[in-house]
Amino acid sequence: MSAVPHIAAVTGGSAGIGRAICDDLLGKGYEVISLSLGKPQTTHPRLHHIEVDLTDRLATAQATADMVQRFEVTTVVHNAGVIRAALLADVRLEELDELVALHLGAAIQLVQATLPHMRAAHFGRVVLLSSRAAVGAVTRTAYSATKAGMVGMLRTWALELAPEGITVNAVAPGPIRTDMFYDVIPKGSAREHALAAAIPVQRLGEPDDVARAVSFLVDPANSYITGQVLYVCGGSSVGSLVL
Repeated sequence: MSAVPHIAAVTGGSAGIGRAICDDLLGKGYEVISLSLGKPQTTHPRLHHIEVDLTDRLATAQATADMVQRFEVTTVVHNAGVIRAALLADVRLEELDELVALHLGAAIQLVQATLPHMRAAHFGRVVLLSSRAAVGAVTRTAYSATKAGMVGMLRTWALELAPEGITVNAVAPGPIRTDMFYDVIPKGSAREHALAAAIPVQRLGEPDDVARAVSFLVDPANSYITGQVLYVCGGSSVGSLVL
């Protein structure tokens, strides 16, 4: 099993949390394939990029087929996501469909494509990036629904795949300082400061906080952890946030 566990696919690896995950895995010797719309902001001889719109099921199928022809991926991190904030009265069903395709459909396609290599190696690590919002957050109808749906999927996959040496877990970040976060909350605003103050650890999270949790769950040594959700949220999942 020497080199096989060290080939990882990371969705949304071009920026933010995804970039931090890619950097962390590269630092640990992994070969990393980033699947995203934008090119990674950094270069590395072991970092490869496949440009794909993961909301497009045909494009995703083509990209994952290309990936598994070139790489024996046995570590999958599905990080790509968008928020689409809206109060209930303003939720658009086409945006719900978009998030279902991105958060759930793309995860299924990616894991289905990589399963043959995982099964052949009798080893696999799957980590889905859920969210603290899965337990509820104002303006997050579509986002919370699909991020919560990830949890149901991972628990089912964990049961199905455990006998084959494949673990499936989730990391659920709270508020993390990324471009996507600042698309919703203005940087340096009173709202940002109030949110940080409402978090038990008194700060917003950083992408590296999430990357370290992902690194723990994909570690080949962690074969006895599956079907779990690890909240990286500064304690906000056990309290309340005012967004």
